[in-house]
Amino acid sequence: MEHRALGSQGLTVGEQGLGCMGMSAFYGATDETESLATIDRALELGVTLLDTAESYGPFANERLVGKALAGRREAAVLATKTGVEITDDGRAVGLNGRPEYVRRALDRSLRHLGTDHVDLYYLHRIDPAVPVEETVGALAQLVTEGKIRHIGVCEASARTIRRAHAVHPLTAVQTEYSLFERGIEHNGVRDTLKELGIGLVAYSPLGRGFLSGAITSPDDFAADDWRRTDPRFQGQNFDRNLDVVREVRRIASGKGVTPSQLALAWVRHQGAIAIPGTKRRRYLEENIGATGTTLTDADIAAIEAVAPHGVVTGDRYTPELMGTLDG
Repeated sequence: MEHRALGSQGLTVGEQGLGCMGMSAFYGATDETESLATIDRALELGVTLLDTAESYGPFANERLVGKALAGRREAAVLATKTGVEITDDGRAVGLNGRPEYVRRALDRSLRHLGTDHVDLYYLHRIDPAVPVEETVGALAQLVTEGKIRHIGVCEASARTIRRAHAVHPLTAVQTEYSLFERGIEHNGVRDTLKELGIGLVAYSPLGRGFLSGAITSPDDFAADDWRRTDPRFQGQNFDRNLDVVREVRRIASGKGVTPSQLALAWVRHQGAIAIPGTKRRRYLEENIGATGTTLTDADIAAIEAVAPHGVVTGDRYTPELMGTLDG
């Protein structure tokens, strides 16, 4: 796997990362043995960027990733997140960007991860009650102390990104980006990242699994899979979005690749580092195959014809979760 600069602050990562969230939360049953084997295989295949957060579990995912990296911390570029306040007993109590919480949360994450530093520490969500300058100022102090190496923010508006970057240079912004979610191309975020030299990390690059082509019915999900409440997987929204997936599958078939590989190759073509999430080695290996998929101008035009901006039907999240995004 080739490596790329992520942003302009000196961080280099494999051209595709691994989202670890589903190994511990939100996507049905988990299997620690298979999850650890999946991380092992990812590292063998050249993946370096492992993405987790204190809220995934809560804490369970950080502990899992820490276990996977025991004795080989240097093998990974480790990214985790704060800003969704979690009590020590695992209760989520809302957004919290106060400097004192950020510091406490990082120390807790370091314990769970079994390390003395995090390579990339994100503000998971922007707390509207705390000026982002205060939060990033606290993160900058943690860089000075050596506890974090690089700073990022998630789901931030162009204006917030500029404010944060003015306090301390941001290495990366993580946001949802895929053939199904192209909002950053039209709300100023993508242009701002290019202007400021900030890297783009794309989560849900497969549209939460939709673009894999493997989902044919909402009933494919386990009873405790949160996608059962996702607006894009509901009723007529599901049917319309499935029509788009069928077109993506057609283009992928013509190239001799899977829909997942086509969708991930498109994200890479846009200059982003995708972090597709999986908890199984077979899907990891399929996803890694996207790094060998080259898209021609004709391929990009064909994809654009079937999946332009706004093609997806339904909001990204439920109204409650939409309210946590920095608009």
